[in-house]
Amino acid sequence: MQLNSEDIAILKDNQAKGIYQKTLSDGQLELIFRRKWFKIWVPHELSGLGLTLPEGLHLLADLAYWDGGLAWTVTLCSGANLFVGFIDPVLGDQIFKTDRVCFGGSGQASGTATREGEHYRLRGFWRYATGAPHLTHFTLNAAIQEAGQPVLDEKGEPLIKSFFIDRDHVLIHYDWDTFGLEATASHSFSLEDIVVDGRHSFEIDAAKSTRKELLYQYPFMPFAELTLLVNFMGMYKRFLDLIEKLFVLKSNQSKWEQSESKAAFRLLDNFQQDYITRKDAVMNLAYHSWDNLRDGIDNAAIYAKIASQSRDFVASILKNTITLYPHTGISGAAIDHEINIIFRNIFTASQHKLLQKGL
Repeated sequence: MQLNSEDIAILKDNQAKGIYQKTLSDGQLELIFRRKWFKIWVPHELSGLGLTLPEGLHLLADLAYWDGGLAWTVTLCSGANLFVGFIDPVLGDQIFKTDRVCFGGSGQASGTATREGEHYRLRGFWRYATGAPHLTHFTLNAAIQEAGQPVLDEKGEPLIKSFFIDRDHVLIHYDWDTFGLEATASHSFSLEDIVVDGRHSFEIDAAKSTRKELLYQYPFMPFAELTLLVNFMGMYKRFLDLIEKLFVLKSNQSKWEQSESKAAFRLLDNFQQDYITRKDAVMNLAYHSWDNLRDGIDNAAIYAKIASQSRDFVASILKNTITLYPHTGISGAAIDHEINIIFRNIFTASQHKLLQKGL
């Protein structure tokens, strides 16, 4: 699925507004819902796009190229909508047949769920729910308790379960105030003694998938690594392209052309080649893992490579972006210049712990 010229025009025209108001604009949301980007991973029969893993990765990378904040929101919210493959199928059919369903929340187990028969009483505070203002349902992890005591799993560790809950029961704390990815509106939220049916609990485990589609047999960790990585890839590719345009313009300045241009273009070329090499390598892993899953071939070694290469790639992107940034001059320092916007987005995204090297 490729972006058309109208899509790109809307993305470019609305980016500044989303940043200014610190949440996606009406124009951005209308485009997302019209193109079903929050439903990338939702089956056709539930009015989703039903994309394969490779198709979805390409779409997310393209979105990130044009607007990193919107793409990050689409990635996290569509990733939460993936949970349709793991929740009660009756509830899933009821919820996901609506056009504007949008799941999102937190993977932190920073709350408790007290078991009361077939129900759970939820309370807690969770951070960084991307797209909080427009979520229809919030997802969260909580430690299970019963009769005032923590419930343990088979390993003797506290039992953690995932839940989804209607936004009407959630208190949003409007505390997202960062220097990048402003439009993601990744606010905190809390619950206080909200009772939900046990069917609102789910486990993200291929063995416990409630749907037959191949996507829901793909392990969630490499899926999350790849979908986050393509955001970095798209933003970084746009950064490199803008740097190249800037260098071409600077070449018209005789002083810069004589003193810096050769070294600057050589550095940029090295980074562009490195990007292509790393992109091809990790995307080939994604293709092979998808084909292997379809053909019943073990993917353990490929998943391990995805984990290591994705983190190495992000580390390279951060290092190279820092190296190139001083060459951007005042353009790169201007808060409303696209180079500056991308720089801020890349380094705000880097605070997501999943792709931090060594963690």
